[in-house]
Amino acid sequence: MSENAEIALARETLKTIPPLANHDGSIERLGGLTNLVFRIGDYCLRIPGKGTEEYIDRVNEMMATEAVARAGVGPEILYADASNGIFVSRFVDGAITMTPERFQSIKGAPARAGRAFRKLHDSGAVFPARFELFSMIDSYLSVLSTKNVDLPEGYHDVLKEAESVRAALAAHPLPNVACHCDPLCENFLDTGERMWIVDWEYSGMNDPMWDLGDLCVEGGFGPEQEEEMISAYFGGEPSAAERGRIVIYKAMCDLLWTLWGLIQLANDNPADDFRAYADGRFARCRALMATPDFARSVAAVAKGA
Repeated sequence: MSENAEIALARETLKTIPPLANHDGSIERLGGLTNLVFRIGDYCLRIPGKGTEEYIDRVNEMMATEAVARAGVGPEILYADASNGIFVSRFVDGAITMTPERFQSIKGAPARAGRAFRKLHDSGAVFPARFELFSMIDSYLSVLSTKNVDLPEGYHDVLKEAESVRAALAAHPLPNVACHCDPLCENFLDTGERMWIVDWEYSGMNDPMWDLGDLCVEGGFGPEQEEEMISAYFGGEPSAAERGRIVIYKAMCDLLWTLWGLIQLANDNPADDFRAYADGRFARCRALMATPDFARSVAAVAKGA
């Protein structure tokens, strides 16, 4: 879809939203890998992308989006429609959209993300959905079974190897809390004083260490950024088991999002080269799982130390 067509779609969509139905000012296209996001004056309009209804629970997303707004983790919501996934949130003035490069160059950004995660996880918010890693892998594989897309060679072998990970995580589970579950850098808005988190499509009750491990991957964090985020989150040093869970989830998020990338490929999403995206994530997962650090992490988590 051309940019002009996207803007035209936004104008038509606004006509169905009572608070903004009479808007005749400028509309600015913002980012988004699967969805269309626009700035409408002091607000942001989100229109779901093609094919997302196959794997997104819109009722859960809308309830989570409103809950985190009340908790002060996400922006205020002006309008939300769970039947079609369209919503309008307040534009966070003065905030910049984060990228891996910005997380590495802006002083204090990893720490602000860690504190935002802690605020979220301690908020007491309850989301309708549970984010269950292996169930989601099964669900995505089921979706892909109807598509003409090949899995990376060896995917099922690695999935079988991950059974030891499943057992370790289940041996001493952490209480599930409200989690974002999809912490792309672009889902963080930084004012320099605080970090806001947006886009709650994949949110659910989950092991809180998932959010930390996944952001380490999405941000391409080196040891310094990881330690800054982890220290801010815990207010000190985590236990060996907590740190081990973060390492485990760094691999497991790649195992899961490999399949997400293949679904985007099958749906002809033009936002990225999703074949390369999926193959790259799987290769990174496999490489981490082969390291001594990963084996030590699985052992620490299984022990609960």
